[in-house]
Amino acid sequence: MPETPPNKPTRAKRPFLGITFECCNVYQRVYLNKDRTAFVGGCPKCGKRLTVKVDPNGERGRFFSAR
Repeated sequence: MPETPPNKPTRAKRPFLGITFECCNVYQRVYLNKDRTAFVGGCPKCGKRLTVKVDPNGERGRFFSAR
């Protein structure tokens, strides 16, 4: 098994939600914005935009459907 070099930088994982866009029946990741206030993105086929605001008491799930 190859060893990982000790000086190899690790990439920070970006928080995301997994969204199935029902408009075109496609899956897309929607990433947290730089202000960390909302997840923003859109349908990769039709371009419909989506914003999901962050709530400290919100849902713990990570996969949703958008209509």
